[in-house]
Amino acid sequence: MAASALPALSTPAQAAVFKWANDGDVRAMDPYTLDETVQNSFLNNIYERLVQRDKQLNTEPGLAVSWEQTSPTVWRFKLRPDVKWQDGSKFTADDVVFSYQRITAKTSSTSSNVASVKAVTKIDELTVDMTTDGPDPILPAELTNVPIMPKAWSEKNNSAEPVIIGQGENYALRNAMGTGPFRLVLREPDRRSVLERNPDWWNKKPEHNLDRVEFNVIGSAATRVAALLSGEMDMIYSVPAQDIDKVAKAPGIHLIQGPELRTIYLGMDQTRDELLFSNVKGKNPLKDVRVRKAFALAIDEKPIAERVMRGQGRPTWEMWGPGVNGFNPALDQRPAVDLNKAKALLAEAGYPNGFELTLDCPNDRYIADEAICTSIASMLARINVKVNVFARTKVKFFADTGYPRYNTSFYLLGWTPSTYDAHNVIRAILVTRGRPGKGMTNSGGYSNKRVDQLEELIGVELDKTKRQAMIDEVAKIVQDEVGFIPLHQQRITWAARDNIELTQPADNTFPMRWVRVK
Repeated sequence: MAASALPALSTPAQAAVFKWANDGDVRAMDPYTLDETVQNSFLNNIYERLVQRDKQLNTEPGLAVSWEQTSPTVWRFKLRPDVKWQDGSKFTADDVVFSYQRITAKTSSTSSNVASVKAVTKIDELTVDMTTDGPDPILPAELTNVPIMPKAWSEKNNSAEPVIIGQGENYALRNAMGTGPFRLVLREPDRRSVLERNPDWWNKKPEHNLDRVEFNVIGSAATRVAALLSGEMDMIYSVPAQDIDKVAKAPGIHLIQGPELRTIYLGMDQTRDELLFSNVKGKNPLKDVRVRKAFALAIDEKPIAERVMRGQGRPTWEMWGPGVNGFNPALDQRPAVDLNKAKALLAEAGYPNGFELTLDCPNDRYIADEAICTSIASMLARINVKVNVFARTKVKFFADTGYPRYNTSFYLLGWTPSTYDAHNVIRAILVTRGRPGKGMTNSGGYSNKRVDQLEELIGVELDKTKRQAMIDEVAKIVQDEVGFIPLHQQRITWAARDNIELTQPADNTFPMRWVRVK
C-alpha cells in the first residue's frame, strides 16, 4: 500500500493538512478484526455504516436514508442512492448482504454487533431486510458499529473473510476501500497512517475542510505533548494526566474535556482449571468467589481516581456508567475497603499466605493504564497476593487477551457500549461465551445461567420498566458474584491548537468529518 500510495502524498500549497497523534496505533485496516474505540473511530472515516451518530450521539442516516419495522422481527433499510466506493464502483444492497456474511464469519471479532440478526435479504438494489431472532427495538443503534465493506473489492483481493491477526494475512489488513469522507493513501504500522479527502464522497457539502489527515503514533507522553506545544502536531487524542495543567496554560492551545461512557474494569479467569500465569498449580483460585471478593475489598479506587489519574476518573461499581441507558445510581455503590475481611476470605478459600499471579495491562490505551495496574498490584500486596504487572502496547495486549486466545489470568480492560445501552455490555462481556456473537469480550470466561437468560429477555423487552428491572438484576448478580471488578469511568481530555475546530463525542470517537482548520 505504501509504495502504490506515495505519489498521492503531494499536497497543494493551500491544502488544509491536519496532523494529530495518539500513544497507540490502529491495529489493522480491517474493521472486523477488533471492536476497540481507536480502531473503530479511525476506520469510520473510511468505512461508513447504515446508521451513524450525530454530534449528540443520536442516530441519523448514514448509508441508509431511512428504516422501518415491517414486522416485529423485520427491519427494512432504504439505501442511499448514488454512493460510490472509492474505486468508483457503485454501492448496492449486495455490499450490505456481503458485509453481514463477512462480519458473522468465525474469524470475525465483531459479530456481537449483529448477534440478534439471523438474516439479511436483498429486496432490490437499494433495499435490504434484516430479520432478527426476536423483536430488537434497538437494532438501528446496534448498526452504528457495523461498517459496510465492498463485496467486489474484498473478493477480488482475497479478503472475503476477515483473518485473526497473528494467525493469518490478507489484503484488507493493510488496505482499505470505503465510501466515507476520507481514503487511505499511506499505512506505516506503529508509525503513521495518512488519509486524503475523498473527492467522490456522496455528501457534497461536508462540514470538514481537510485535504489531508496524518495520524501519528507517538508512544512517549512527553514527546507527544512536546509535539503539540511546538506546533508539529495540531492535536493530541489523549493528554497525559500529569500534563493537563501544563497544556492548559500553554499559549495557542485549548483543552477539550468531557465525561466518557467507557467503564474500566478488571477481569479474572474463571473458566480454566489451572491459571495460565500463577504459582498455584492444579487449581484456579479465581474460580472461588471468596477470592474474587477479597480482591474487590483490597482495591481502593478512590486514590486511583484522585491521585494516579489526577482526578480524571469517576469511581464506579457498575459495568456501565452515567449516560448509558440502564445505569442505576442506587447500584453504583462500591464496597468499602476492608483488608482484614479480605485476608479472612483468602484464608477460608485455602490461601492464608496468598498466592502469585500476573496482571495483563495495556500501556498505551487508557488514562494511566500501566500506573493503575501498578497501584492495584501494591493494593493486593497488602493481602499477600503478589501481582506481576505485564504491561505492553495495546496491539500485543489485545492479541493475547482477546478473542479467540483469551490467554490471560487477570486483566484490565475498558468498554464503551456502542449502543449506549447496558444490553451491549451484557451481550459482549457478561454472558457465557461460545454462542455466535455473544460473550466475545468475556476474556475471563465468567458464566451465569440467569444472566444468559436475562440477556435474551432484555434484548426483546419493549416495556421500559420491566427492561430496567432485568438490567438491574444482571448488575446485582455480577456484583454479588464479583464476576468482574469495575473501577471507574474516565474523563476524556484532548488538546488542540487554537486554529482547530473539532467535536468531542462522549464515546471518545474522533470523526474527522467535523474537523476544520481555520
